[in-house]
Parts: sequence; structure tokens; C-alpha cells
Amino acid sequence: MNITEHAIHLLAEVTTKVQASYHDFADLAHGWEHVQRVYYLALHLAEQEQADGLIVGLAALLHDLGRTTRGPTRSHAERSAKLAKHLLAAYDLPHQTQQAILHAILVHSYRHGVEPATLEARVLSDADRLDSLGASGVMRWAMTTKHGHWPETRTYHPDDPFALWREPDGQRYLLDRFFTKLLNLQEAMTTTTGRAMAARRIAFLHLYLQELQYELAEGGSGYDMAEEFTSRTLWEKLREAEQQKEQPVEDFQSGRVVAMPPLSEEQHSA
Repeated sequence: MNITEHAIHLLAEVTTKVQASYHDFADLAHGWEHVQRVYYLALHLAEQEQADGLIVGLAALLHDLGRTTRGPTRSHAERSAKLAKHLLAAYDLPHQTQQAILHAILVHSYRHGVEPATLEARVLSDADRLDSLGASGVMRWAMTTKHGHWPETRTYHPDDPFALWREPDGQRYLLDRFFTKLLNLQEAMTTTTGRAMAARRIAFLHLYLQELQYELAEGGSGYDMAEEFTSRTLWEKLREAEQQKEQPVEDFQSGRVVAMPPLSEEQHSA
């Protein structure tokens, strides 16, 4: 991935404009820090996958801009694309480049139901999903308790927190979101690099769930069964999910924090 000096200056200027839009934005899970992480993840993926860095960088910076405004009929991705088109009109970008940026923004949301048609769109989609996984994902998941939920929403089911004997309900119980979305995101990755990075981050989610199960069992929070049984049952549930994706799982059975080599995430200065 090559980014020209002109592109670097353009990314820096757009960064400043976009950051200002998030000054009073209340949704921390989708705030400026999220945009920054997706931006650097997207540039890293673009380098590994040989995608266009300028298209990826601008799309990443602008992908959630629509969340800072209200719109009764458009999804946030559609609002983001509309705002991005207006912002990019001030720059002398080739029409094809601008269209590629807008396409990546429009299809980055998994709820939009449109498959990415370009490598750059796939890169942005993977980068956005990666920020829902790992330690960053747990942090963002916790932030959702403050934003966008109904009064009856609970952190987890009092009798079956890990949905071992019921269908998970991510709207009713926040912890269920692990089972309805987060642990399934690796399957939604569209690049080789994205899938590899997702595997590492999902491994962390498994360890988090195992620790949470241990703490709930240790304190007697909603568990009448022996700790050995609940721990084994949760492990079996996670192992079945891993086997379906043909991922190695032996390191997680013991509940140890295993040493995982860090993935290099070069940050291209904007």
C-alpha cells in the first residue's frame, strides 16, 4: 500500500474536520476513539491486503459520521455516505475514487444487507468488525449499557447467564450479545488478515467469558449447580462453536491466559 504525500495531507485535513463533529457526541461506543481505532486498523489491513490506502483511510474516517446527526428515514450508513459526499466535494478527487469511498461507507454496516463489491469496502467492513472484538470490543460492549437500551434490559439472565439452556436474546440481556453477534463475527470477515486478527480477539472473548463464569459461580450469583459442572458446560459450548469454525481450542480448556504473539499494527501517520 502506497500513500502519497498529497494523500497524507488530505487524510490529516479530513481527520481534523471529522474529529470536530464528535466533540459533543454522547455515544461512546461509536465515538471518535472508535473511529480512530477503525482508521488505523483499516490502514493496517489495507497494507496487508494491497488495498488503496487513500480510499480506505477516508472511508474509515467518515464511516460513522452519520451517527452524529439525526435522520428519520436513512440508516446511519446512508447518512454517513451523504455527509461524506458533501465533505469530499471540497476536494479534487477523481469521480471513481469518490464513488469507491461512498460504496465502502454504505456497505460497512452488517445491518445494511449489501455485500461489499470492492477490496477497499471489504477492508473497512473487517476493520469495523474487529473493533467489536477483543479488549476493545469488551470495552465497547460495556458502553452499550449507557446508550440505546430499554429500561427492562438486563446485563445477563439471572438463572442462565450464558444461554446454555435457552435461546440467547441480545436485546433483553447484554451478555447474550456475545452469543448472538460477537462470537460469530469471524465468519463475517472478508479478508485473510481480518480473519486472522479476529481469531486472536475472539480467543480473548472466550477467556473473558470463562473468567466471568468463574466469578459468578464463586460468588453464587444465580448458580445453584456445582462450579465444576457450570465451568465444564460453558467450556463445551465454546468448544462446539470453535470446532464448527475449525479453530484450535486446546489452549482455552484450562482457563489459562495463554501467551499469544502480538500482531503488528503499523500506524500510518495522517
